[in-house]
Formats: sequence, structure tokens, C-alpha cells
Amino acid sequence: MNDPTYLQLKPGDVPPHIEGPPFRAVLVIEGDVSPTWRDQVSGWLVKSGCRYMLAWGPRCGDWDTSVDEANLARFDFGEIPNDDFVMTTWHEKESLRETFWFAQMCAMHPTVELDRTCIVHIALEGRATELLDAYRAALEEE
Repeated sequence: MNDPTYLQLKPGDVPPHIEGPPFRAVLVIEGDVSPTWRDQVSGWLVKSGCRYMLAWGPRCGDWDTSVDEANLARFDFGEIPNDDFVMTTWHEKESLRETFWFAQMCAMHPTVELDRTCIVHIALEGRATELLDAYRAALEEE
């Protein structure tokens, strides 16, 4: 599996444009955000090619629902083509290490190869090195 990329979003930030093949996103949420901004980011994830979203942190279940709704809205609440379906999971009872392990070992799409992983860190302060190192170490600690 390829090395992940890291993207920090401060609550309220406009998400950047992302290009490339479909990817999995691990949302590391540190703090509350407005429902409107959460929905905006969820729509951005779906439109950017996220095909598996894992949420960890406070109110991570709300992110799971928001991404599901954004994917449904993208197809006007009709049938979603298999390759465009976004798998979602939330990990409120697991450690971040367990979530990173799950992302690498279990977060697979049924019809699309996901060769990219993006850690989307929703926080006021960035922790790129720490989170990227923790992601890589998650498999070593089995």
C-alpha cells in the first residue's frame, strides 16, 4: 500500500481541489464543527474521488451520515453506480491506531482499487509528522 498523504483542514476552511484516482480518506477529527461545514466537506470528499471514508474522533458518526447523504445527493437520491458508491465507517470506540490498522487492512472498495490514502486532519493545529508516523506504525504493532 502506498504512503498516505496528509491534509489539515481547520474548521471553516474551504477544502482544496484534489485530482487523481479514487482514494480512501481517514478523517481524524479533533473538535466540533458546524453541520453546514461538515456537509460541505463531505460533498467535497465525494466529488474529489473518495470511495472509502473512515471517521475517527468526536461526533464521527455524524461524519459517516454526512458523507452517505452527500453521495446520495450527488446522484439525486437515485441509484448509485457501483464504482461511485462511497463506503463509510466510523470508529468512535476504537483507538486511532486501530482505525489506521483498519484503513490499511480492511478498508477496501468492492469494485474500485484504492491505491491512495489521505489522512484528513480536522483541527486547529497540524500534526502531519505524528499522524503519518502513527499510520505507518499501525501495522507494526500487531
